[in-house]
Amino acid sequence: MKRAREALDAALAAVPGSQDRPGQRAMVEAVATALGSGEHLLVQAGTGTGKSLGYLVPALTSGKRVVVATATKALQAQLVDKDLPRLVKALAPVLGREPSYALAKGRGNYVCLQQVHGGPGAREDEPSDSLFDGPASSLGTQVVRLREWAEQSETGDRDEVPFPVTDRAWRQVSVSARECLGSKCPDRVDCFSEKAREAAREADVVVANHTLLALDVFTGVQVLPERDAVVIDEAHEFTDSVTDALSHELAIGDVRRAVGAVADLVSEAARMRLESARDGLEGVLQVLEPGWVRALDRHSLDTLGQLDAAATAACTELTRELSAGDLDDVESARRERAKGSLTAVAEAAREIGTPSVSSAVYATADGSTTRLRVSPLRVGGALGSRLFGETTVVATSATLTLGGSFRHAASQLGLLWLAGSPVGEGEAHDLREKAAAAEVLEESSEEDPPPRWKHLDVGSPFDYARQSQLWVARSLPDPGRMAVSWAKAVDELLAELVEAAGGRTLGLFSSTAAAARAAAAVREATDLPILLQGEDSPGALQHAFASDARTCLFGTRSFWQGVDTPGSACQLVVIDRIPFGHVDDPLSKARLAAAADAGRNGFLEVTLPPAAVLLAQGTGRLIRSTGDRGVVAVLDPRLETAGYSRVLLDSLPPFYRARSKEAVLASLRAIDASAPPLLPAGPRPSERRKALAG
Repeated sequence: MKRAREALDAALAAVPGSQDRPGQRAMVEAVATALGSGEHLLVQAGTGTGKSLGYLVPALTSGKRVVVATATKALQAQLVDKDLPRLVKALAPVLGREPSYALAKGRGNYVCLQQVHGGPGAREDEPSDSLFDGPASSLGTQVVRLREWAEQSETGDRDEVPFPVTDRAWRQVSVSARECLGSKCPDRVDCFSEKAREAAREADVVVANHTLLALDVFTGVQVLPERDAVVIDEAHEFTDSVTDALSHELAIGDVRRAVGAVADLVSEAARMRLESARDGLEGVLQVLEPGWVRALDRHSLDTLGQLDAAATAACTELTRELSAGDLDDVESARRERAKGSLTAVAEAAREIGTPSVSSAVYATADGSTTRLRVSPLRVGGALGSRLFGETTVVATSATLTLGGSFRHAASQLGLLWLAGSPVGEGEAHDLREKAAAAEVLEESSEEDPPPRWKHLDVGSPFDYARQSQLWVARSLPDPGRMAVSWAKAVDELLAELVEAAGGRTLGLFSSTAAAARAAAAVREATDLPILLQGEDSPGALQHAFASDARTCLFGTRSFWQGVDTPGSACQLVVIDRIPFGHVDDPLSKARLAAAADAGRNGFLEVTLPPAAVLLAQGTGRLIRSTGDRGVVAVLDPRLETAGYSRVLLDSLPPFYRARSKEAVLASLRAIDASAPPLLPAGPRPSERRKALAG
């Protein structure tokens, strides 16, 4: 504990202008205690706490190998490019050495040298004439540039490519984990992905993302090094990644590729069975409507059974050939690759055809592609047994409580509420719960006791009641019952709010159509510049928003989280409606039905919690530093009038509550009139790319 405190002092001293924040110090001490005791920990650390240092400092001083899993690759980059380089240098005098760190990504994020060199193990997806349709071919030009860049790159990491690159072009120089030749690859010594994995095996802290951690824990494929502890940042999003890792899907394009790859490697009878099963699946997918599938019809079930049997039989043939040992390395690798693809097809067909009672089958459509999927309804049980075991887990987020309680987060992560306890003076478990917890822990078998864990809310250093206001447009129509009149009223009110703020507005909308409608209305009613998501890249839009006080930025779900615009560029955040999930989401429908069948309230269990978290994330875009001021305006009256409103309000920061439109408009005008100059927005994304290229 003493070492962690000294390390935090050293870290703060190394950054000019850093402040000693009680919440951050409490978090460092709690995480250090958890890493030392082996107990799991849930930490809610509000905006401005300095959450990254709150877990990185104790992780680097613990003497343990720690995997940090973040929600996105962008957050990975922030840790590796900004936070950790400065931190390890600051900690060197305290630790007597400079601790090490590494970045872990999936294999598909790195250039494959076999693909670049056209080696014997390369996979060719695109016919050469489609790649290079003359000198003007965009795809061909990108691939040529990628190959030239790969010869000079030290990492082969896609995120370091200094020019825009499409997914299709990147696929020409990369492979997935299933396509990799592994130990039989001629370029294995120089492989970028293997070098990155080797660095991760030696590092004190390994920075991964949620998807990679979920794959490592649940698929049996070791993509991360052995570790003593795991830190899950943005933990409110982790269960979505776990759901994806535990899901299986079939799309005709994937099945075609798997069957095509094995066509000349198996007997004619096996090939014909595969092609027949493939054609049968295509017929099923062509008539399948997107949505939750309560029960597949007999024809679909028979087709899935035939696909499973055909793929399994072909895999058996490949296994016999591989066991014979008469093949060279490249041919063996080719068969291993084909076998891996077919195994995935067989597993998906089996899981979809015979789903468990705790899973849901559904279809999704993306353009002309229909996918048939099966996903677990809940992942808490899997997480509790597979992740929260001997390896210490610290889960943290700015939005980890629901209505002020950790109970929902514990349930989602598979932690038994009775086995938890607050750190210091926190959310108290009543006496009956404490007695029940003691009984549960004492009666549990020694082989599988419920994991002990603690929870802590360190708050935020911001004075929300002084710095900001929350106003709910209570007089507007109910958007759930009077959608047309509500939308018209929103457009008129939005123009008033934006003009009073002098621009400086981040508009967060429930749909792309709503954002576009609002942007058109405000453009017509005012002369303020309105940026709309989709009209440029997210990075370019955010840069333009931060560079001009009069500019407004309107976006949808991806802008509710991650937009960080401190200073006077953002002094009004407008949220059009409570961000409930889409009513047609098939997995949510299945979860609602399962809750109803079990006699539980599906709305409170399935619909309300993610909306509360996203609403808290969205309102959190306003105050990003101690000098920020502004207003959050929610144009959905249900936030005050609905029976569930208290849960939502209790999940938000403690804003000052404004009660009238006139008062809010007056406040916005005053805040605009006294606004300080904008903070520097930094170079544009395109200029950063040019700097990297140079």
